[in-house]
Amino acid sequence: MIAVVIPCYRVTRHILGVIAAIGPEVARIYVVDDACPEGSGRLVQESCTDPRVHILWHAENQGVGGAVKTGYRQAAEEGMDIVVKIDGDGQMDPKLIAQFVKPILNGDADYTKGNRFYNLEKIRNMPGVRLFGNAMLSMVAKFSTGYWNIFDVTNGYTAIHVKLINHLPLQKISNRYFFETDMLFRLNIIRACVMDIPMNAVYADEKSNLKIKDIFLEFTAKHIKNSVKRIFYNYFLRDMTAASLELLLGILFFGFGVCYGLTQWAHTLSTGTPAPSGTVMLAALPTIMGLQMLLAFVTFDVSNVPSRAIQQNL
Repeated sequence: MIAVVIPCYRVTRHILGVIAAIGPEVARIYVVDDACPEGSGRLVQESCTDPRVHILWHAENQGVGGAVKTGYRQAAEEGMDIVVKIDGDGQMDPKLIAQFVKPILNGDADYTKGNRFYNLEKIRNMPGVRLFGNAMLSMVAKFSTGYWNIFDVTNGYTAIHVKLINHLPLQKISNRYFFETDMLFRLNIIRACVMDIPMNAVYADEKSNLKIKDIFLEFTAKHIKNSVKRIFYNYFLRDMTAASLELLLGILFFGFGVCYGLTQWAHTLSTGTPAPSGTVMLAALPTIMGLQMLLAFVTFDVSNVPSRAIQQNL
């Protein structure tokens, strides 16, 4: 059975239309009122007669991630098979739900997510600030999540097999705007197969609560933290490969070469004495070797993206 989770916060203008557009393939619709000051949950309760709708309430605002996780837990408890998450602001077309769940039903993926960058003509409709921000975040997230084959990581249109929900540490996943990226990081740790689904976004009169200046430093710190944890888990704790040695030796050689070279360059500037060729080589050779090893590690990491669904093994 397929369930839909709709986190609700200031979406009273769109939420009823979103629910009405959800097709008969969906068995449950979990509307999560995240302490909405506009009373989104109350509006649905009073105006919607769809028997599939179940309203879940938060006494305090927990953020989009917290709302989605509440829906995930409820879907798991009620024995759903796949949970689709869409926003209540009308940006995501519910008619695409079948496309999102198909790869999971076929056993080709464990988790699917939208990608608004497939159609280059359609992305012209995306506001310039969002376009640039999403592109930059996607590039950084490729390394921190380990999913080099996907893009548009902040896209919140997703679908997941319930079996994975039971194996994810939901309490450790971010409750706020970092939720989608943090989910991908956790999915990579359990080696889940993630697939992009092409989609077009709709930008009407909705207002985003996300301010780039407010989350830039927070996102940067979390990306660095997740990158270190992912590499440690996958290449040193769970398994060790040639890539593990390439990373260690690459950091060692590159670090030594750069530090030694800068030291000698500073010495040359202060004394006016040119550095001997042997000194130059002693700085250049480790730097080049270290860089080559680091590039070899990245190449291995790119080829190591999970490509087989694990849902049948859970």
